[in-house]
Order: sequence, then C-alpha cells, then structure tokens
Amino acid sequence: MTERNYKLHNGKKGAAIAVRVTTRATKNKILGALSDGTIKMHIAAAPVDGQDNEALIDFLSDILDISKDRIEVVAGDSGRDKLVSVLDMDSQTLHKKIVENIE
Repeated sequence: MTERNYKLHNGKKGAAIAVRVTTRATKNKILGALSDGTIKMHIAAAPVDGQDNEALIDFLSDILDISKDRIEVVAGDSGRDKLVSVLDMDSQTLHKKIVENIE
C-alpha cells in the first residue's frame, strides 16, 4: 500500500493573490496585472524591517474592506514578489475588488 501525504489546515477558507511590489513610491496604488496574473502594486513604504509588508496589508485592508488580521503575506516576505492570503473572501470577490481599484 502506498503512503499518502495529507496536508492539514485550520479549516479557514479564503483566496490568495500573487503581488509584485515596487516600494518607495509616491503613493499606494494598484497598477494592473502582469501576463501571469500577478498584481503589480506601488507601495509608499520602504522595504526596511517589514514596513513594506505592513503598508501592503494596510492598503489591501482598505481596498478590500476587510480587517487587517484577515490578510497575511505568506511568501516573499523580503522580496518584491509576494503571495498574499486573504481569509474569508472568495477569489471572485477578491478579483472584483482588485480590478475596481486599478489606477
């Protein structure tokens, strides 16, 4: 019998988005989507001591109208390319809110 690998999770549901962040911008804004679906964003904060990640979460919290504790950078903490988890929001709603806020 082959052994199966199971991934356990805490039962929370949500969506995730891939984000490419340019820091030290004049203001926070969503520029659009790259060809692979990654969302390109400008964030005003510097990439020092996680300030950019905090600013990204604050910005997403405002545009998605969801609490900051429902948003987490789950990969790419120190890089430009990040994976962001958004709990309690389905992917269609997340996509709609992102598209509505493209500048």
